[in-house]
Amino acid sequence: MAASATRPLVTMEVPISTGDRINWINLTVPSSAPPPSSDCALPTRAIHQNVASCNVITGDPPAYLFWRIHENLPNILEVVELFACNEYPETGLHLVFDDILYPFAFLCKNESAAEDAYSLYAMTVSGTAYLLKLRRPFKYVSGSIFPQSELIEFNVQSNTLSGKVTAVAASLGCLLIGRQDGSVTCYQLGVLEPIKPGFMYELLDDAGLFRLWNLMSRGKTSGAVQDMALYEVCGRKLLFALHSDGIIRSWDLTSHARVLNYTMNSNELAGTTPSKLWVADDDSNVITVAVLHVSDVDVIAIYKFGVSSGERTILSPEPLLRTILLDKGRFIDLKISSGKLWILKEDGSLFYELSEYDYKTGHASNYGLQEDFVADQLFQSSDHALDNLVCVSTSVFPSDQVIHFVSSTFLRRLLQPGIYHTAALRAMLLDEKKYLSDYEFQSLSVPGLREELLKVVNAEVKEASSMSLVYYWKDFCTRYFLYWCQYSVPYGLFIDISNNTLGLIRKNSFSVFRSLQGIEKLIYGCSDEFHDLKSYGLVFPTDNVDSELLYEVLRCTSHINHQIGRAASAVFYESLLFPSVSSEDVFYHLVKILESGFRPLPTSVSVQLGVDSTWEKRQAAHRSLRNFSVDMLLSLNALHFRATGWAGVLNAIEKYLEYLKPHKNNQTSEVVENCSINFLLLVQATSQVARVMFETAFDVLLLLGYLINIGGQVLMIQADITRIKVDLIPMTYEILTQWLVLHFMGTTPTCPTIVDDFSSRLSSLHIGSNAEKRSRAHGSTGCTLAFLLDFPSCSEGDNSILKSFLSSDKLNESVWKFGSLILWGIMREESSITSISTIELSLLLLRHGQYEAAEKLFLIIDAFSTKRKISPSSWHADADWCRHLHLLGVCLVMLAHSKVDGVLEKHRIREAVRCFFRVASLPEAAEHLLNLSLLTGFLYSGEFGCTALWRFHYYQWAMQFFDQYAMSEGACQFALAALEQVDKILVLKDENMEYDFFPEPASTICGQLWANIFKFSLDLKNYGDAYCAIISNPHEDSKNICLRRFIIVLCDHGATKVLCDGKLPFVGMTEKVEQELAWKAERSDIFVTPNVYKLLYSFHAYRNSWRRAASYIYQYSIRLRNEVNMDDIEKFPAALQERLEGLSSGINALQLADNGSSWINSKHDDCFSLNHGLPHKRARNVLAVKFAPVDDPHYEALQYSVDVEMLEKEYALTLAQYLMSHIKDNNKFLGNLKLSTLVDVLINENFYDMAFMVILKFCKGSALKRELEQAFINLSEKCFSGVVTSPVGSSRKVNNFLLSSHDHATHTVGNINSSSVINQIEGHGHWETLELYLEKYRKLHVRLPVVVAETLLSGDPQIELPFWLVHMFKVGRRACSWGMTGQQPDPAALFQLYIDYGRLSEATNLLLEYLEPFANQSPADAIQRKKMSAICFPYTLIERLWCQLEELQGAGHMVAQCEKHKSLLQVDLLNHLHQVKLDSEDATAAAAEPQKPKQLGLD
Repeated sequence: MAASATRPLVTMEVPISTGDRINWINLTVPSSAPPPSSDCALPTRAIHQNVASCNVITGDPPAYLFWRIHENLPNILEVVELFACNEYPETGLHLVFDDILYPFAFLCKNESAAEDAYSLYAMTVSGTAYLLKLRRPFKYVSGSIFPQSELIEFNVQSNTLSGKVTAVAASLGCLLIGRQDGSVTCYQLGVLEPIKPGFMYELLDDAGLFRLWNLMSRGKTSGAVQDMALYEVCGRKLLFALHSDGIIRSWDLTSHARVLNYTMNSNELAGTTPSKLWVADDDSNVITVAVLHVSDVDVIAIYKFGVSSGERTILSPEPLLRTILLDKGRFIDLKISSGKLWILKEDGSLFYELSEYDYKTGHASNYGLQEDFVADQLFQSSDHALDNLVCVSTSVFPSDQVIHFVSSTFLRRLLQPGIYHTAALRAMLLDEKKYLSDYEFQSLSVPGLREELLKVVNAEVKEASSMSLVYYWKDFCTRYFLYWCQYSVPYGLFIDISNNTLGLIRKNSFSVFRSLQGIEKLIYGCSDEFHDLKSYGLVFPTDNVDSELLYEVLRCTSHINHQIGRAASAVFYESLLFPSVSSEDVFYHLVKILESGFRPLPTSVSVQLGVDSTWEKRQAAHRSLRNFSVDMLLSLNALHFRATGWAGVLNAIEKYLEYLKPHKNNQTSEVVENCSINFLLLVQATSQVARVMFETAFDVLLLLGYLINIGGQVLMIQADITRIKVDLIPMTYEILTQWLVLHFMGTTPTCPTIVDDFSSRLSSLHIGSNAEKRSRAHGSTGCTLAFLLDFPSCSEGDNSILKSFLSSDKLNESVWKFGSLILWGIMREESSITSISTIELSLLLLRHGQYEAAEKLFLIIDAFSTKRKISPSSWHADADWCRHLHLLGVCLVMLAHSKVDGVLEKHRIREAVRCFFRVASLPEAAEHLLNLSLLTGFLYSGEFGCTALWRFHYYQWAMQFFDQYAMSEGACQFALAALEQVDKILVLKDENMEYDFFPEPASTICGQLWANIFKFSLDLKNYGDAYCAIISNPHEDSKNICLRRFIIVLCDHGATKVLCDGKLPFVGMTEKVEQELAWKAERSDIFVTPNVYKLLYSFHAYRNSWRRAASYIYQYSIRLRNEVNMDDIEKFPAALQERLEGLSSGINALQLADNGSSWINSKHDDCFSLNHGLPHKRARNVLAVKFAPVDDPHYEALQYSVDVEMLEKEYALTLAQYLMSHIKDNNKFLGNLKLSTLVDVLINENFYDMAFMVILKFCKGSALKRELEQAFINLSEKCFSGVVTSPVGSSRKVNNFLLSSHDHATHTVGNINSSSVINQIEGHGHWETLELYLEKYRKLHVRLPVVVAETLLSGDPQIELPFWLVHMFKVGRRACSWGMTGQQPDPAALFQLYIDYGRLSEATNLLLEYLEPFANQSPADAIQRKKMSAICFPYTLIERLWCQLEELQGAGHMVAQCEKHKSLLQVDLLNHLHQVKLDSEDATAAAAEPQKPKQLGLD
């Protein structure tokens, strides 16, 4: 479009945009030719050139064989086969040669081959010519070697006298070589064997002089052959050769005779060198030749040669027609045909009509290339394009919406067909450090590409500044455009002579050109030529349109376009597609910009640009606005003056708008199911036309808005302003909407179809059909929404034109027919955009799963209806509006199902609910929706007269539709609405008793609806509503099913608090809830979360039913004990922990229960019968052996119940088992053990508290003392092992239910709920442990210190007893009494232990310790001493001590020590006995004669 400022456009490039890359089949071409000598090599100018061409193979259908040679891959020849009536090919050939290729190739049909094949002529720079037979279709194996049997090679430089090759041409069976010496040689390659006569011949000036010429020495007759071209006329093939000395020669290849020898002499060509030659036929009598002369300024010379046919064809040269000087810029290619000349240059393109006489460059036309379109769409056409976008977006949108708008605009345009380029985008992602494999990138759909681009942008733009994002997009698109140009370099032009189609071959794509017609010529033409409107094909409905008046109108729109730029149309386009932005507000702001200028740039932009730059931009904007205002006022005043009033101006604008409307095809046309290349071209051309028309209509809309704002300044009366508002602006909006729909359908890529299940996939398969191919292409950038439609044939019953590339005229004709097909359908009457064609279009989109596109289409129509101010009454009477709402609701539901955005999903669900309710409220909606049943599934076969019945069925369908996609919120609303309709129907039934509206009872229907409401509420986690639905359900069976489901879902969702917090009263359903919970508990895994047994416990605990709560938690403990294997090292400790908690809870519950019912019935193997509830009387015959050690005779009796005591005992055993499960060798405690064994194991593992708990729980009386003695024996024995603490026992915490009070007689279990936690002995030795527990439990058994001391002495007779242990013996005899005997443990017991274990010194000292106080008593104690039994000494033990001392002395051991002990004992004992004797005599003097004391043998 940038070129239109200087030259008008006459044609526009239409790319074949598929978005897919060709999969290349690499084939290596073998060669047996030896490397030639260096003097035979081709000139270097032939090496490393981008060259391409196309050979058209006639047939049905014709084939287009494209070949390319890239300068970076000079030894590889690309071959692509295209059929215009078929799909774009998926594969192509990469023929890899050993040497660099000469920039030439020729493809033709192989007539001699039995199968379908092509012949390929190619040649390397070393002079080796190749003829390859390419079998089609191309199903070669990539990486393989081309078959040698299908290859012919020949070295044209085999003769050392031959000159170097400078030009190559070919035709079927003939390879023509032009050499540096000016000779032309013909090789019949593929026709004759190289060794056969006639295989090679040379084209000479005169055949008759051939013999004479051979006898003479050869001399140079002409310059080197620069180029050659073949041309067929009158059935004869002519070869044209261009020589470097400016001579054009031509030979008849049939007779080998020269028919032309023309020397180019012209002053205009002085100093130039002929380089290339092209031949075209203007008619049967004239041949036109174009020659490129290279110099500082390239020149194209046009020559015409007359043709005289007869026995010998003769060409008569005519004078030089004209020369064309080319501007600066590298020349690429040229094509000449049918009186038209196309020139392709690196910096642009030129077009000339050869029928005109003047060929000056200034009067040349342009044919638009895709580079201009891509630059315009990406705001790269000028330096100010993106600045305009920044100014417009910041002036129109709030700051929080600018980011979204800018990103949406660029993303939409980047992924449009014709702009999107796989290689360019891949290179951009690599630049941004986004590495994707080939498979990952090719598998990305359009939404995936959009997501990846957004990730890149968000990663680069750290700050949430809208301006930073805009400028990043600017940089991104600038670099992308450079990559696009790099990967889309034009290689050459091609022409299909059969239909006069011009095409372009690029590096990675192909395209054709279409000519501009009518309004497009006017838009793209020069403004100076606006006066001649008829030259552009503008035929208005009436002939009274003033051309000058319309010219001034166009000038005004040109001013507006220049002032505000194309950014305004981009902003307005986006506002029409996004409902969150009002297009009316956008239009208002844009008109305000025209009137008062852009809003000042934000501070962030000013900081980024700098103060000086910002000031310059403001000044430039101010000057531009001032100039624009002046120009517009002058133009509008000129308009007003010429039309003698604004009514005439408005009439001209109205006529112009009529011409901008899409044309309705009034002829009967057929549609052909097609997804061919021609269809690709048609869709792309339609989108081009739609874009141009949309922008043109938008300029008119801005002009109308500007006229309204400045109406007073240009003397516009109120009636004219009203006409603009009421008639012209709505008319313009309708035109914009129509072109918007066409452009939207042609440029919006399809989304991948979402199929939910296998059956849907299977039913949607159309294997081998075009529908299946289209479905496979969904999601690719090349497959737009327009591909869902069919190709309109140009004439009824004639589809032959679809087999080749459409000519320019046919393509333009098809564009208008295709647009008519989209907007109005086939054979539809022309009407508003809201007509039935929109319904058909939306049905098509929905049928192919394009829900997002359908939603945008509906939003476009809604916005248009709002702008047209269509009244609600007309909506109600409009069947299309009813269908529109119905389909929009379906579309929104499907979109909410496929998208993951939670906020947007909820919004769409609410909008869908609104749409369906609006449909139900419309009159005659039942008849309007009949034709949509196949797509939406709503089929109503009832009476249309009963609105309530129809609404009931419609609400049921809507409920099921929402439920199908798990949208319970919408489904619940329609279930409630259906219930409301049931009530209305029942009222009607009461009024009309003869008519039965329902096939089943109303209670059943209501029960089903309430059950659905329950289900939807449960899905939404509205448990209160779900409970209300249960109690409201009139059907008992349905109610019970819902209640069971309610409980199951609450358990599965972990929402069991609802059952236990009392907010749901469960009136009359408590037993049913308990039964369902118990049923679920019995059939659930024991480790399921949440645990149903605990739920039952909480359920009854809240209702103060403690006995039932204890029953269920005890049952849970029993299941844990029975079902968890001890070998399961992962679950067994957790099961024990759960059992402990369960038993503890059960004990708490029973303690809270009444004394008369604080027990649990335990029959049926510890399971409870739930059908009969809990018995009110305590049972008596329950075997309680399970809870006692196997050797405990106290619990071998039968019992009928489990009470608190039994639970405490089982708790103790379980706790012991839990502790033992954490030791390394837990095999010590498997199954039931004897009590003594269990206690031993616990003590050995340092679980002392647990060991004593077991003893106290299970032992009474003598058994208790026996077990305590054994426990302290084990404790005492551990003292010999040193100070060691068990790592398990030192770190575990156990529940201690032993009271700390020493006054408790039985040490029973205290308050279990307040179970304190103590640590095992940590950081102390076994002596401290023994002291602690001996002090704690010796009141239960007074002989425990004796047992400990005896155990220690038996283990080590020489051990020194700890002081605290000796002290326990001594405190047994109080200071108020004398002697050694008394309450155990007493000193006599310790004295005996000393004697028993040979500790004579300790025994002597102990005895003396008690004898000396007796001797040293005070007089005050004499009375107490004389009481009965006041003095008690173990005389027998004293005698044993004396005897053992004598024995030891007699044996000679410790004689001195024994003598010392004896002497001490003798003195103290004599004193003691003397005193005892006196006391005894005094005590018995009055009773009897005292007996003589027993002699002890003391001297």
